[in-house]
Amino acid sequence: MDYYAINALRENHSGWSLLRAQNAPLAVSFFMAAFTGPNQRNLGRQQLIDGLDDLLFGLRDAYGEDRFPRPASEYLDDWAAPEKAWLRKYYVPGQDEPRYDLTPVAEDVVRWVENLRGRDFVATQSRLTSIFAVLKQLVQQSETDPEVRLAELQRQRDGIDAEMERIRGGNIRVMTAPEALDHFQQLTALAKDLLSDFREVEQNFRKLDRQVREQIATWDGSQGELLATIFANQQDISSSLQGRTFQGFWDYLMSPQSRKELQDLLERATRIEALSGMDNLHAVTNLHQDWLPAVEQTQATVRQLSQQMRRLLDDKVFLENKRIMQLIRSIESGALGTRAEPPSGVFMDVAAPSVDVALPFERPMYEPSQRVMVDDEVVAADDSGMDAGALFNQFHVDRERLQANIDAVLASAEQATLAEITGAYPLSQGLAEVVAYYQLATESEWADINPEVTQQVSWQLPDGTVREATVEQIIFGRPA
Repeated sequence: MDYYAINALRENHSGWSLLRAQNAPLAVSFFMAAFTGPNQRNLGRQQLIDGLDDLLFGLRDAYGEDRFPRPASEYLDDWAAPEKAWLRKYYVPGQDEPRYDLTPVAEDVVRWVENLRGRDFVATQSRLTSIFAVLKQLVQQSETDPEVRLAELQRQRDGIDAEMERIRGGNIRVMTAPEALDHFQQLTALAKDLLSDFREVEQNFRKLDRQVREQIATWDGSQGELLATIFANQQDISSSLQGRTFQGFWDYLMSPQSRKELQDLLERATRIEALSGMDNLHAVTNLHQDWLPAVEQTQATVRQLSQQMRRLLDDKVFLENKRIMQLIRSIESGALGTRAEPPSGVFMDVAAPSVDVALPFERPMYEPSQRVMVDDEVVAADDSGMDAGALFNQFHVDRERLQANIDAVLASAEQATLAEITGAYPLSQGLAEVVAYYQLATESEWADINPEVTQQVSWQLPDGTVREATVEQIIFGRPA
């Protein structure tokens, strides 16, 4: 990545904006406590508000009431706004309360902040072992030569036989405590990363779904072409890298044999003596319990792709059929109207098939356009009879003076209406001054215009006549 790409991320990426936000410590700590810490997803609005209220209460008690003055609901709405997109706000069918989930970019920021603390124990041996295992599986499962595959299987069988002989001889090698701690730390890290991947996979599926629905909504072609496009897009979603890898994980996790084997291995891992001092040891047995809700929600998103496309297609078919039926009904009603009283003479013309012949010599010759002579003599106008005084009989409404009138009245009252202000400071410039008061009210956050209540304002003209105007009630309040 070059400077320009990194600068574009700094300006536009949601995760970077979270790190630059003024209340980033509040947001990240709340995301840890509500989502990543207990491995929870899809929390209700009221549950999040209660948790955030508790966090804000402790912070305000320590730093003062002015540190975080906004209520918890406003913080949630701000973090879920499209311009920030740190939380995903959505509705579940059949429920009125909105649900919230952490977005992948926000979770990446939380993981990055957690890694800033450093680690007391860094797993290196287990990572190297995993690299060798994955590399061996990649090479062996991609080999097409039968002799090489058989030789590798023979070598593995010889190694298993030798290991069995050593065990029968009483030579049992047990993993040391540092090695067991190394592998356990890698296990927990991979489990957390897997939960984090589910959010990103689900977001990618929603992005594909949105693209398909936008294409259906703006489709102008034929029905057959639309069906072909929908089926092709659905096939692309299922056959994409995200779709195939996720489907493989889902099949493996849903297999009863695989789940039983996983449960047995997790329970046996908790009985290892070298790991008996770990605090979160028993939480390992519930790894698959944390995976199932996340995988089920991602699978539900995949199922919604077909449902959304089918629903949009049904709506489009219904509208097209409705239009066709309207045309058929209009033709039938017209035919029934002409059957009883057919019009005299020819009432419908059908153009006979014919070919329009245009001979080249029938085209007219080129004729140059005629020049028009324009008299451009300039005659000076006689403006001696015009009165230029009207140009200077304009006046200016001093808005600062009007604001001073408002402040003077509010000095002794919490709020005042426009009628009260004009009563204390009469209008001197008529309707233009009333319009200026309107403009001050619309620009001020401490003023309110009530269209349901009217009030009378009056002013006196230079000739002594009094004018009145009925306007909406304007209430000016004293700024806090």
